[in-house]
Amino acid sequence: MNIVIMGSGRVGATLANRLSKEGHHVGIIDITSEAFERYLDPEFKGRTVLGDGIDEDVLRKAGIATADAFVAAAHGDNHNLMAAQIAKVIFGVKRVVTRCNDPVRMELYEALGLATISPSLIAARSLYDLVMDERLHERDVAAEIERALGSA
Repeated sequence: MNIVIMGSGRVGATLANRLSKEGHHVGIIDITSEAFERYLDPEFKGRTVLGDGIDEDVLRKAGIATADAFVAAAHGDNHNLMAAQIAKVIFGVKRVVTRCNDPVRMELYEALGLATISPSLIAARSLYDLVMDERLHERDVAAEIERALGSA
C-alpha cells in the first residue's frame, strides 16, 4: 500500500515506522527536519518530505498522486482538517484518516466523511477504565511494601 502521512511527531513517525517495516511505501511530511531525525527509525525506508502538508506540491513529492491512504497526524486540528480535505477532494484519496485533538470538532470531521481519531477521547476513556477497574485497586500496596521492608 502507498501511504502518505503528514506529521512526523511521535504519532506520525511511529505509524510510519511500523508501515515501513511491514513493507508499505510511505511518504512522510513535516515542517522540520529535526522531527525526522528524532522520531524515524534509522531503518525507515520511506520518503521524507520537508514542507507544509497543505501545499499541493509538497503532497505530490510525498506521493499523494498514487496514494492509497493519507493520514493527517500533525498537532494542529485545523491543519489536519485542511490537509485531509485536500487529499480527499483534490487528489481523490479513498482512505483518509485524521487526528483531531478537540473532541467537539470530531463530529464536524466525521460529518465531512473523514475517519477521525481523537487522542483526547481515547486517553480520557482509558483513564476512566483504569480508575473504575476494581481489580487494579484491590491490592494493598502499602501493606506489601511494609511486609517487604520488614522481611529485609
